[in-house]
Amino acid sequence: MASALIGGLIADGYDPTKIWATDPQAEKLAVMQAEFGIRITPDNNVAVRHADIVVLAVKPQVAKTVVSELANAVQTKKPLIISILAGVSEKSLCQWLGEGHVAVVRCMPNTPALTRCGATGLYANAAVSAEQKNQAESILRAVGVTVWVNEEKQIDIVTALSGSGPAYFFRIMEVLEQAAVDLGLPADTAHLLTLQTCLGAARIALESNESLKVLREHVTSPGGTTQAALNVLQEGLPTLLREAVNAAYKRAEKLSEEL
Repeated sequence: MASALIGGLIADGYDPTKIWATDPQAEKLAVMQAEFGIRITPDNNVAVRHADIVVLAVKPQVAKTVVSELANAVQTKKPLIISILAGVSEKSLCQWLGEGHVAVVRCMPNTPALTRCGATGLYANAAVSAEQKNQAESILRAVGVTVWVNEEKQIDIVTALSGSGPAYFFRIMEVLEQAAVDLGLPADTAHLLTLQTCLGAARIALESNESLKVLREHVTSPGGTTQAALNVLQEGLPTLLREAVNAAYKRAEKLSEEL
């Protein structure tokens, strides 16, 4: 995800020499420097001392150790902290970074950010200025669309919807593709038609001012083939998807408590 953000910023015209990346593995840093022309260091504190904005992009399981080691540098430099750490609360981040004034934006991008088609929810604590909110939004907008939420707990809903959401659609596409193959279509044909249909439906929805319900009705002729399919889906799909999103939301809440 860090590489995606760096690539998106540079594609938007940001000066790569103003971007620092850190990693304990020298080979990873060398690859990133060769690809993007950015500055690199194995020392997190060196990067923070050069930064007005710090993006935390490590595994949640090592977050406390990594973030706590930055406390002195953060309290001295006072950068904006942007966290893409799943399940790590703003309160925990502020505790690990010291008792001083810390501006924190929590965000939840999803994997389509790797192709700059991401969807990211953001939450800012009270210490974040209007200018810093704009900066955070600009960084995440480099890899897709962004939305702000007013309460931190809503980040768990974002996680359940768009964070986990790509997997839901991949699973649905798997089933559609296999159904067409079972009926007799060649696998490569079924695969291409499934993917392009999903892409086309999303593009229509993004470019239209009409609701999803109205768009669905446009495709559905009474008594036709689409209506026959929707009659079957209506029996279980709404309940199933609601339960799936609720399960993801509850798991996100649990992870936040554990971390």
